[in-house]
Amino acid sequence: MRAERSRPRVVVFDVGAVLIEWDPRHLYRKIFAADEARMEQFLAEVCTPAWNLEQDRGRPWSEAVAERTALFPDWGAEIAAFDTRWSEMVPHAIDGTVALLGALRSTGVPTYAITNFSADKFAIARERFPFLADFDGIVVSGEVRLVKPDPAIFSLFLEQNGLTAAECLFVDDNPDNIATAQAMGFTAHLFRKPELFADALKASGFSV
Repeated sequence: MRAERSRPRVVVFDVGAVLIEWDPRHLYRKIFAADEARMEQFLAEVCTPAWNLEQDRGRPWSEAVAERTALFPDWGAEIAAFDTRWSEMVPHAIDGTVALLGALRSTGVPTYAITNFSADKFAIARERFPFLADFDGIVVSGEVRLVKPDPAIFSLFLEQNGLTAAECLFVDDNPDNIATAQAMGFTAHLFRKPELFADALKASGFSV
């Protein structure tokens, strides 16, 4: 008879788009005066997700802005804004998920995080959102120079915190990150909205 898989005992959070709202469009809709087509062109061709990921991997913002500006000199002011006006991309916390985080902590569930985040910008986020300072352990990609979905960042997280994948329920909004976590033995939930995450927590035995 096949043994039943043990339930996770800790919850591991992604941060951006799970606990705090992050989207460059919050800023660039202002910059481009709601010209959606021009904004999307800029985000697809100039300040691309791949370019931003290198800051999450630890590249300094000054170097990143200089590199893009050299390639796209006509967009210099818009490129610089990705750095200097970054906070405008993060308008608020996602209250429903923050409430679930608080409920888990109040019942003694250990909470952790693995986040793709520039080290500099995460320091800003932690000042704005105090709940980010209270994890039992956290791996910030910009500090360790590894990014999800690389299995190495998940392995580092487990090693640093003395955990096994089977002990962890991991929540993230990126399907690639979820796939890596599941392949490594995590219980994983693809985040879409707090209510569905609450259901996933209950299904895994957590009281929220």
